[in-house]
Amino acid sequence: MSATALLMDAYPLLAQGGITISPKAPPESERLLNIVRYISWLAMVAGIASLIYAGGKFGWERFHGGALESPKIVLGALVGGILSTSAGGIMNAIVTGGG
Repeated sequence: MSATALLMDAYPLLAQGGITISPKAPPESERLLNIVRYISWLAMVAGIASLIYAGGKFGWERFHGGALESPKIVLGALVGGILSTSAGGIMNAIVTGGG
């Protein structure tokens, strides 16, 4: 029996169904979830504070003339904020297989 014929015979069995993963939180995981929520909140507050700082620094640099470093701070704060707020959705998409 050739390898092709063997694969053709096994294909219906392989194509019947995939592995479905349904994540379940372990016992006593509410404490850990609260810590993650607090860290997420702190990350958002830090992002807002860095945007405010960058805005003030941008005004200072424009008023006094000098090298503009504040756009880097704004870009870093925006990228960090986007990543931190979308981390849960990214991980959910990875675990559930994109859906």
